[in-house]
Amino acid sequence: MQNNHWKDLLRDYGDKDLETKKSWYSPVADRYNRVRPRYSQEMIIRVIEVAQLPQKAKILELGCGPAIATLPFAKLGFFLVSLEPSEAAYHLAKQNCVEFANVEIKNLTFEEWEVPDVKFDAVLAATSWHWLSPETAYPKAYEAMKNNGSLILLWNTLPQPSYEIYLILKDIYQSIAPDIPLYASYQSAEEHQEIFEKFSKDILASGYFHQLVYENVNHEVTYSITDYLDLLSTLSAYRCSINYGKPLPCLNARFLSE
Repeated sequence: MQNNHWKDLLRDYGDKDLETKKSWYSPVADRYNRVRPRYSQEMIIRVIEVAQLPQKAKILELGCGPAIATLPFAKLGFFLVSLEPSEAAYHLAKQNCVEFANVEIKNLTFEEWEVPDVKFDAVLAATSWHWLSPETAYPKAYEAMKNNGSLILLWNTLPQPSYEIYLILKDIYQSIAPDIPLYASYQSAEEHQEIFEKFSKDILASGYFHQLVYENVNHEVTYSITDYLDLLSTLSAYRCSINYGKPLPCLNARFLSE
């Protein structure tokens, strides 16, 4: 992965127009809801500790998708206002959070949303911050927070099969999908850390936030090949149709949660 990966990523996603952002994941919303990796309870508890969130803190969530990160915070009693541009994902989020009166889902982009007078204890973006233009995201997130509020950025990084499977897939990618190099690379935890450290410097350079804490945890998820292909179809570089067949053997993919 190139050293300028995060800047390229933020530019490529953040610069998309609002209508594109609203519809980008709609065709694969059901698959996204079913197969995208979840955030572990261990990670959520650690986030709460680092951000020093008070009980029943009020959180603004940006790009909640089908509420993958929303639910663990809601189950702990936090109040969330969760914005989701995609209409399909918005309806899934509403269904998934139906039993939680402490969650309000809005079918809006962050750009469209108006900052209220009552501020939030934290702004949360779970695998979504790269969809926002830094010129808008940093000042508006800061404006939405109380004094000493926290910006919480979570990511599940790109799925990474074992090294042995990577060696097999590498040649396949090179022969039929050379334009998707990020998914055909193998990166160590040290390389991931280097990338996020550079991104951390960009956060601090914005001038809106300080006292940054960065942590990661490895976890593995076992997918059938059919489910793994469904997972790939929810990643932006693919966004193509998949032929479905009988259930196939399992792949073990590693994710680095940031």
